[in-house]
Amino acid sequence: MAAKIKKNDALAYHQNPTPGKIQVVPTKKHSTQRDLSLAYSPGVAEPCLEIEKNEQDVYKYTAKGNLVAVVSNGTAVLGLGDIGPLASKPVMEGKALLFKIFADIDVFDIEVDAKNVDKFVETVKAIAPTFGGINLEDIKAPEAFEIEKRLKEELNIPVMHDDQHGTAIISAAALKNALEIANKKADEVRIVINGAGAAAISCTRLYKKLGVLKENIIMCDSKGVLRNDRTDLNEQKKEFSTDQDVHTLEDAMVNSDVLIGLSVGDIVTPKMLLSMAKNPIVFALANPNPEIGYTLAVDTRKDIIMATGRSDHPNQVNNVLGFPFIFRGALDVRSTKINEEMKMAAVHALADLAKESVPEQVNITYNKKNITFGKDYIIPKPFDLRLISEIPPAVAKAAMESGVAQQPIKDWDAYKESLIERLGTGSKLMRLITSRAKSDPKKVIFAEADQLSVLKAAQIAYDEGIAIPILLGDKTAIESLMKEIQFEGDITIIDPKSKDEEKRRNAFAEIYWRKEQRKGMTLLEAQKWMRERNYFAAMMVNENHADALVTGYTRSYPTVAKPMIELIGKIKGIRKIAATNLMLTEKGPLFLSDTAMNINPNAKELTEIARMTDKTMKMFGLTPNLAMVSFSNFGSSKSDSAVKMSEAVNYLHKFFPHVNIDGELQADFALNEKMRVEKFPFSKLQGKKVNGLIYPNLESANISYKLLKEIHSSDSIGPIIMGLQKPVHLIQLGASVDEIVNIVCIAVVDAQSRRKK
Repeated sequence: MAAKIKKNDALAYHQNPTPGKIQVVPTKKHSTQRDLSLAYSPGVAEPCLEIEKNEQDVYKYTAKGNLVAVVSNGTAVLGLGDIGPLASKPVMEGKALLFKIFADIDVFDIEVDAKNVDKFVETVKAIAPTFGGINLEDIKAPEAFEIEKRLKEELNIPVMHDDQHGTAIISAAALKNALEIANKKADEVRIVINGAGAAAISCTRLYKKLGVLKENIIMCDSKGVLRNDRTDLNEQKKEFSTDQDVHTLEDAMVNSDVLIGLSVGDIVTPKMLLSMAKNPIVFALANPNPEIGYTLAVDTRKDIIMATGRSDHPNQVNNVLGFPFIFRGALDVRSTKINEEMKMAAVHALADLAKESVPEQVNITYNKKNITFGKDYIIPKPFDLRLISEIPPAVAKAAMESGVAQQPIKDWDAYKESLIERLGTGSKLMRLITSRAKSDPKKVIFAEADQLSVLKAAQIAYDEGIAIPILLGDKTAIESLMKEIQFEGDITIIDPKSKDEEKRRNAFAEIYWRKEQRKGMTLLEAQKWMRERNYFAAMMVNENHADALVTGYTRSYPTVAKPMIELIGKIKGIRKIAATNLMLTEKGPLFLSDTAMNINPNAKELTEIARMTDKTMKMFGLTPNLAMVSFSNFGSSKSDSAVKMSEAVNYLHKFFPHVNIDGELQADFALNEKMRVEKFPFSKLQGKKVNGLIYPNLESANISYKLLKEIHSSDSIGPIIMGLQKPVHLIQLGASVDEIVNIVCIAVVDAQSRRKK
């Protein structure tokens, strides 16, 4: 299900808490007078003088080598048309964000008030010394062709118009694989291109480099086939005009092998699809509505190989598979160009990656048992973490071989390792978890839905396709709030106290009473408790009326945890439930346990906490590397707190060797591999990046995660409850809307994992 974005939500996202989507962050210390003297006057003079002597030293002493300009004049913005440079700025900031999160490239967005080609080129040339590369964006054709051509000729840094080449590179990779699956040869297929703008022209040029013959190409614009007898064609369109006796898209599609749609939605009919040759390849790339809907297309032709630009169908042709990684490779060898060899290297690398075994994390993210190369997988998924370690090296190598690299790479293994390190930011994991939740949304109870923040979170979960909300609380209050925030849809609302729920309430009470009657519970008491929403919600999950439960917004943690433990119970073999917090740090995801449940666990309980943390991390597709943290290192203290950590580690090593854990260790040694290698070469954690910390008590764990959250602005997901028989997750008292949504994603993924088992 495609995300449903409301106007107010989009405006609020861009306005709060700070206007815009990007900011400049210092990379050097700046706390003392000496720091400032080094950063500016007089210290800054030294690198200035070095650069004056050798211009290449600008890459050594400044951020130029990792800085790209995203430049637009706002003449062809998304589907909005010529809206001007100021109105294009949110899009350019969005592009900057994608560069950063996918390839760790810094960006300044530059909006140029110039429609004239000469003026635009002159402006970009004048600012080019600031940047390591130029990404042209949302410039209308035919000016875009001339602008890119001139800038590539006149600048000595990489220049690429992503609207042209991004779609071309990704779709060419998909086409290469689709032809292989359909058992067709590039130099034999008849191909129809519907659309004749910048993207279509660039795509078709690249398809020719794959081997497609010009005489087998028919291109259409809004007036029909580009024919030689038309008098309204510009130079770019004339490049692909034909003498064939075809005049319309419908004519062109008869017996064609391939249709590439780069035009408008719903222009292709089932009849036109049926006229194509056997095993047709159709890339319907108009957004948000493809030239023909995916479901209609595959129902019409069972032999079709179909791709769209949408994330909710197989084979998404998404530019984010290309531009961040192409610029990454170009910057890393200080390339003077992005040439045809580099683009084709990206094509082949993407195509080859789709044929390799898909990592389990990708299967987990997309909720698939086993994604394999075939009709429904001809191009890598956007969340495939291998992209950054495969595409940039291919592009960099092509730059070196074609003679445009100024700083060749010598150690490719080290280079690949450095690329993987760039993926450190933990927020990528949350994007993977959210994507996985959307792939198979579950019924989630929002037990306090008459609270505005909880209801807003339910609205986001519903609109984004993350979950199927079940709203618990005062029905009148919920409906009033829904009207206020314009929350519409087929939503279930349940008031546990209402007469409508009397039958179910009494049935739940009977079950609860039978379970607790030998512990002093009376039927009347059970009936009373079932009027309380958390008890009622827990029973709904217990009796499979819902898949998961999220609660805790208005009450203290122990108050909410009590009914969950009583009614839902612990997994067999687990003595105490525990909680872990997922911290999304700049160095990657970090799990901290136990942050909410056990005040002072003993050694045996710590082993259970470690095992549950290990299992939870694996649920999210991570390889756990755990450290038992303390104020001591490997027996340096004989205090009770340190000794129990050591005992827990020894027990795990002996009876659960599959759990990768060591300690006890001080936190800095646990997280700093260099320190750990030098001081403790015997550690089982050598060569591994620790991504989970097990604490000696609740006090230290809780303080740690809240310090990280507030001082380092690390996002905290959780506490994530571990050890209950059903997917129940408690939110912190007064949690933000985003925090609640994140917990809902966790709850859905938890429910998915249990359902598989």
